[in-house]
Amino acid sequence: MTTPSPTPTAGGRWLVGAAIVLLAVNLRVAVGSVGVVLGQVRDDLGMTATVAGVLTTLPVICFAAFGVGSAGSVRRLGLHRSAALVLVLLTIGLVLRSVVHDETVFLLCSVVALAGAAVGNVILPPLVKAHFPDRIALMSSLYGAALMGGAAAASVGTVPLADAFGGWRPGIGLWAVLTGVALVPWLLMLRRDVHTAPVDEERLPMRAVARSPLAWAMLLVFAAQSAAAYAQFGWFPEMLGDAGVSSGYAGALLGLLSAVGIPLTLGLPWLIARVGDRPHLPWGFAALTAAGWLGVLLAPSTLPWLWAILLGLGGGAFTWTLTMIARRTRTTAGTATLSVTTQGLGYLLAGIGPFGVGALHDMTGSWDAPIIALMLLTVVIAVAGTVVARPVMLEDTLVRPVHD
Repeated sequence: MTTPSPTPTAGGRWLVGAAIVLLAVNLRVAVGSVGVVLGQVRDDLGMTATVAGVLTTLPVICFAAFGVGSAGSVRRLGLHRSAALVLVLLTIGLVLRSVVHDETVFLLCSVVALAGAAVGNVILPPLVKAHFPDRIALMSSLYGAALMGGAAAASVGTVPLADAFGGWRPGIGLWAVLTGVALVPWLLMLRRDVHTAPVDEERLPMRAVARSPLAWAMLLVFAAQSAAAYAQFGWFPEMLGDAGVSSGYAGALLGLLSAVGIPLTLGLPWLIARVGDRPHLPWGFAALTAAGWLGVLLAPSTLPWLWAILLGLGGGAFTWTLTMIARRTRTTAGTATLSVTTQGLGYLLAGIGPFGVGALHDMTGSWDAPIIALMLLTVVIAVAGTVVARPVMLEDTLVRPVHD
């Protein structure tokens, strides 16, 4: 039987909830802190453009590879120990890459930090399922907002830290202080861990989940949304820049795109409660995203702030999908395996997004084809999201249902 989560006191629930949110805040720090000082990093380490391209692609590669490979480790360690390990890896990776002087070692240290973040991605839904089965939408929205907030904080705060403490090294390394703080509550909870499936016959292997139509629909929604999101982060400013928008304004609009998703994510529990099991939310996210890209296609420099807002609101599909991972499973084991399947394989497919946009632009010499392709991804979100929205549990779609 899946190890039941301890029944905590009110204070204990606050501690667990705060620990989950702090964990989420740290999962994008390793990504957001490097991009804004990449030029300084390249100059100092003698990094070529090719190596810099590898560095910017590492997050999605690591999220896929380590996300898929984490299921067995999480089962053996337990969710609390896994969360602690995530933060230890992040701390080690962030500190070491701030002191090394070789580009290869810098990449390896980045992999350490991103491996931790990848495992953190996939344990968030089962942590919520185990500790807050009655508050899944609320806790999912809180950690979704924390993910966005951590990425934004790292992007905004790294340059001031670098200026204040003498360079890019302390600018990216001091974020390890935040990961160290987030580690403390998990250390306090190690003795009361939660395991997703310690009994062999009750484990839910990925090969069983792979036969579920619900799992495939969840994977497609996540992959399509993530592909579009990474394309936005990588190419949105350049699309606007080629249309005559200044680089400073384009960068600010990318920040706006990220920021508008935070209040939407916090309001997601209310929206889910109002909509219920109808597919209106994935349809809405798809329509908003399509409208944003249509604006970038037809009038990129006319109302770019509006296109940024529409794309940011459409990005609510990300947190909605994470919420549905827990809502569409009966057991913590099912949540953990579906999370690994959805995020691990989803991030692997998502890597096609930024790469494909760049390739199409190079082939056609225009942003029209890439933007149309991104608009077509919204059809995947709408169609697959319709399947996810149905009140069907993962375990009920399998040949042998799994129960706690």
